[in-house]
Amino acid sequence: MSEQVLKTDIAVVGAGPAGLAAACAAAESGLRVIVIDENPWPGGQVWKRDKRGARGAGRGAGPVAQARRWLRRFNASGAMLLERATVIAAPAAGVLLAERAQQPLRIHWQRLILATGARELFLPFPGWTLPGVMGPGGLLSLAKQGWPVKDRRVAVAGSGPLLLAAAYGLKRLGARVVLVAEQAPFSALAHFAFTLGPSKLGQAIRFRSGLLGVPHRYGTWPIRAEGEEQVCRVALTDGQRTWIEECDLLACGFGLTPSVELPLLVGCELKNRCVQVDDCQATSHPDVYCAGEPTGIGGADCALVEGQIAGYAASGQSAKAEALFGRRSTWHRFRERLATAFALRPELKSLATPETIFCRCEDVTLGTVRRFSSWREAKLHSRCGMGPCQGRICGAAAHTIFGWAVDSVRPPVLPARVASLIAEAAASAEPQATR
Repeated sequence: MSEQVLKTDIAVVGAGPAGLAAACAAAESGLRVIVIDENPWPGGQVWKRDKRGARGAGRGAGPVAQARRWLRRFNASGAMLLERATVIAAPAAGVLLAERAQQPLRIHWQRLILATGARELFLPFPGWTLPGVMGPGGLLSLAKQGWPVKDRRVAVAGSGPLLLAAAYGLKRLGARVVLVAEQAPFSALAHFAFTLGPSKLGQAIRFRSGLLGVPHRYGTWPIRAEGEEQVCRVALTDGQRTWIEECDLLACGFGLTPSVELPLLVGCELKNRCVQVDDCQATSHPDVYCAGEPTGIGGADCALVEGQIAGYAASGQSAKAEALFGRRSTWHRFRERLATAFALRPELKSLATPETIFCRCEDVTLGTVRRFSSWREAKLHSRCGMGPCQGRICGAAAHTIFGWAVDSVRPPVLPARVASLIAEAAASAEPQATR
């Protein structure tokens, strides 16, 4: 199997809001820009299409219009999109190894912008591995692609703005949303809502009005899911009392966690599980920039301005980058308020029992993991985090529950074909003069 080789001035990994904004800012200067994304279309999970081809279904007119504007700009920018492509390794300086159409692809770059986004944070509790228990964003994504939720009873629980958006979207698709349970207290959310601008406040009001009749519980969290072959009920508590909600599906997630595996692989430094960047979104690694959720969970608007700054800085347009610093500061203040409002309560760290599965891929229990003092030790002695997801689920949980840092990543960062790795090894071994 031979490798395809592409060369570019700037490579952007991720075609969500941050990646699209970075690509537009850089490509409009005339540089060659390649955007790599594993999805079949640009926009990421935030601007994902539904089965009819519409974007942002269930998220309000503002985000849909925003997505359309940026997609039009991207299509006119001259940037090249490599959809359905997965970056699996960084075998040498200035090189990424990807897979596309089951073929290895080697991309040589002068500058790299990482916009790898975030994923849902899952914390273990008894029954969380039952069929029918999934993340709110994951369930909504499946439903938008045609997975049947019509007339099914859905309990939505956990934390973060995604709960409301997912409940709203699922109800519009025919689900019977029986409850929305947010672990954050009402006082914290009311204070946060008071600080929202007109656009985001209007979006929240649309979600709430679309969920009239659905009970909302604040300061409430799940303690176990029950069922034989599939979830059929969930036990919830507000710290004072415990009760049972009957359901066919449980959409449960505790916010978002940055996707930092690729930044770690190329040598970027982290702080509090986020990529450290300077004023121009440059990381600790030369010629590598990062924007969006990997630098901190702040939403699409924050990601867009960070992406533009990264794109301008990477393409040498420093004045245009600096002109956006003030707008970024506004969204960073929003990001801080978001983190404060939805801060996870300490009770969530002790939901699981010693018998609860902690690492789903390798069937490692919490009791086993508690024997160790670090993530590295847990991996070495129990294979925790060494399954197909490479610690994406249990690693984030370990950081939340134990405070363990994920200090290294080994390639491939995602499941890859052995043939691609062999082809890369063979290509790397060839004398430079013959390449």
